[in-house]
Amino acid sequence: MKIVELPISFEFNGQQNVIYPSLIVSENELALVDTGYPGFLPMLEAEIRRNGFDMENVRHVIITHYDDDHIGALFELKEKYPRIRVIASETEAKSISGEQKSERLVQAEQMLELMPEEQKEFGTWFIRRLQQLKHVPVDHTVRDGDMLFDGQCRVVATPGHTSGHISLYFPELRSVITGDAAVHENGGLAIANPHYCLDLQRAEQSLNALQRLDADTYYCFHGGKWSSGGPR
Repeated sequence: MKIVELPISFEFNGQQNVIYPSLIVSENELALVDTGYPGFLPMLEAEIRRNGFDMENVRHVIITHYDDDHIGALFELKEKYPRIRVIASETEAKSISGEQKSERLVQAEQMLELMPEEQKEFGTWFIRRLQQLKHVPVDHTVRDGDMLFDGQCRVVATPGHTSGHISLYFPELRSVITGDAAVHENGGLAIANPHYCLDLQRAEQSLNALQRLDADTYYCFHGGKWSSGGPR
């Protein structure tokens, strides 16, 4: 088993950005972790092929949490490859499948009411973007401590950024896929977008829990891979 970083470069508001979905390689099966923004499927496919893998071998997509940069291309992926199974936490599954309004949308609507007039255009745009995300049924739900890939991966509940956020711990690889529970910045691990965290105290606790794991390498969706010995 191994983890492959999938850097996706794009421009937003005139600035170059990079996100880092992950590909879990287990024998002949592949699992994608998070999908990027709406419209990013072609870039994901190209990056997976560039690393020598075939989309036909992608069997699962694991969603760490409900945010437009993590589930945006999920509908496109599932529509093109309907055999791919969607995995998420029990809490996040309700938003992904459309059973309930997402926490991020509720937060955005509440924040809009308090925004200065000059920021309301962006706030309205962001709400519209969240509202336009298409729902996808979740095939399998997981909770803290569940094991995946024949016991090689442990689901770790990392609430704070959202209440149902999960990360993935691989003891034999001494590695963690963090989602937004940690970001690689300034040469270390930090809380991702603290001003957007639904519960900053729990986010801090989750980051501390990830750092206490017996792991050397952290695959962060924002900032890319970080290791205890420095970037590799």
